[in-house]
Amino acid sequence: MLTLNLNNCYPVVTCQSAYRAQHSTETAIVAVHDFLIQSIDSGDICALVLLDLSAAFDTVDHKTLLQVLTHRFGVTDVALSWCASYLSQRTQTVSVNDQMSGPHAVSFSVPQGSVLGPLEFTAYTEDLDDVIRNNELNRHMYADDTRLMRSTRIDKIQLTIK
Repeated sequence: MLTLNLNNCYPVVTCQSAYRAQHSTETAIVAVHDFLIQSIDSGDICALVLLDLSAAFDTVDHKTLLQVLTHRFGVTDVALSWCASYLSQRTQTVSVNDQMSGPHAVSFSVPQGSVLGPLEFTAYTEDLDDVIRNNELNRHMYADDTRLMRSTRIDKIQLTIK
């Protein structure tokens, strides 16, 4: 990861506490807690939305990930071929009641338990951070968990009664 940081190849999600040196679940909790306490101390009301992608690593589309690596991070030539090779020709089998299915091609997911899998997932979801930031929401991410936060003065809330 040091090489990725030195070459500015690490995703720029500054609010991502997973898979980074000196970041942990504690830093994620402290960041959210700090935002809420500061907002309340300022007399604001807060909204907190918690998003958890179920089986998040299994949602990564290989074709899209390779496009992100190329267009967003400048991965090309041999490095891109290596990434494509790493993702290609993966299969999975399922066992139910001691019956094993045949191997099925996997065109989604990044390998869990590998060093590269979390980095690929973070790169793949970096656009989510752009969308959230462009909508002026405070956010904090930890792996596949995202916390969206917004605070405002209570007198700025428009009540609509139907």
